[in-house]
Amino acid sequence: MSRHKQQTSGPKRGLAFLGAAVVLFALVGVGWVHFDRRSNDATLLHSGSEVTVGLDATAPQSLDIRTVAGKELDQALIGNVYETLVGRDQNNKLVPSIAKSWDVSKDGLNYTFTLNSDMRFANGDALDSTDVVYSLQQIVNKNYVGAEDLTGLKSVKNPDTSTVQIALSSPNPRLLRILSSRAGIVYDSSSNANYAKQSAGSGPFTVHSFDPGNSIVFARNPLYWKQQTTSSQMTMRYYDSEESLNEAMKNGDVQLAVLRPSDSPKPFQGSKKYSVSKGLTTSKLTLALNNSSDSIFSDERARSAVRYILDNEAITKSQPNAASVLNGPISPLEPGYDDLSAIFPHNLDAGKNDLNYWITRPGYFGDITFLVPTEYTALGQQVIDQFKTTQLHLVMQVVDDDTLAQRLNNGDYKMAIVAMQGPDDLGAFANGRFGYQNSEAQQDYRNALASRNDIDYQQNLRAYAKTVSSDAGSAWFYTESSMVAADNNVTGYPRNMTDEFLPLRDVGTK
Repeated sequence: MSRHKQQTSGPKRGLAFLGAAVVLFALVGVGWVHFDRRSNDATLLHSGSEVTVGLDATAPQSLDIRTVAGKELDQALIGNVYETLVGRDQNNKLVPSIAKSWDVSKDGLNYTFTLNSDMRFANGDALDSTDVVYSLQQIVNKNYVGAEDLTGLKSVKNPDTSTVQIALSSPNPRLLRILSSRAGIVYDSSSNANYAKQSAGSGPFTVHSFDPGNSIVFARNPLYWKQQTTSSQMTMRYYDSEESLNEAMKNGDVQLAVLRPSDSPKPFQGSKKYSVSKGLTTSKLTLALNNSSDSIFSDERARSAVRYILDNEAITKSQPNAASVLNGPISPLEPGYDDLSAIFPHNLDAGKNDLNYWITRPGYFGDITFLVPTEYTALGQQVIDQFKTTQLHLVMQVVDDDTLAQRLNNGDYKMAIVAMQGPDDLGAFANGRFGYQNSEAQQDYRNALASRNDIDYQQNLRAYAKTVSSDAGSAWFYTESSMVAADNNVTGYPRNMTDEFLPLRDVGTK
């Protein structure tokens, strides 16, 4: 099958996307080269270390990354089992992956990707432009997870085995980043694998075994087309709390522990056998203000008061999971970030002065319903302490995540601690979340999405973030940390964004 695909993959008819109707084309070749399970087992005997990774995360019940939502599968499988057309490094910058280079037309409508040569899937099938086009077709036609991001596709063509051309009906400056996520995964067009339990990718690992709800065992892929993995086997084991993960670390059951951004690293510190590393995430901890018309925070002066009163620098220094102070809707690892700390520096007197605008109306503020997720109870108390000397009387209500989501959706709150992450949250303040409406911010965001290149995209995002922050559309605390605890003899592990992107190829032991 591999030889057949390579020999017959000349210029091919393109795949056109016209609205919801997608014109399919005949894919070259059929059949299946069965993956020899014995060769998979044999990789466990190769030289190299074996490392167990423990995660404080929800354990997947299925490995079908095409149909199962949730960032746990992205964290486990992308970069390990599956590769994407475009890659991301540990600073969230775009890098070559299956495509070694790309070119974008000046009008932002045409993308040309040049693929690496001599690539193959773990079962031995060649990986070429046929598989890239097939994968995009499958994602869109079958509405796989990530399809919602592939809007505006006009056509996808592969004029030869190493070239893919994508045409858009309108500019989408996020396309390259989209193609570094699930929407950019390249699947084997000849595979009939059981995606729920097996792997069918081109990554450095294959799935050796899967225990739903508990663990995944990766084995080195000896056919990987790039650098081989440092370890012959990686086991990902899931835990339901940081306490149980810490206990496993102490007992030696886990050599590398990956924490949630909301976890505290303190239980993992102080050991001579392992150490904690902190990096950056794109997770932004926000003090959301209800901007709806029946809320005091529909008034910009009240929102400004909160921004002045909140000492987020002091909070950031005191919270063990904090990475960097945040004063706007974009984090340091995301495109368009600017340091906006000068807009609302902490000034308690200025905040109180803004509140004095309503001094002739005693009791006007009433109780400020303050929703706090369980894991942020200590932070919620610190916020209350900072507002004690002001006219705002915060009433903290500790809630679980489901209750928080429901009450945010219903507008049943005045203030709330909300963790925001990902591209969907980037435009929250242009899309009416928290009841916030600002025509200038909406235009800034439309300008960003209509940008024809990355430079303009980032410039427009900076304008958007500054507009939202200057209008006190919300208040912000900090970006959360990416935290891992590692045995002293474990090397090569990632530091940044480990909650969403956990490449394990270089992880090994001394």
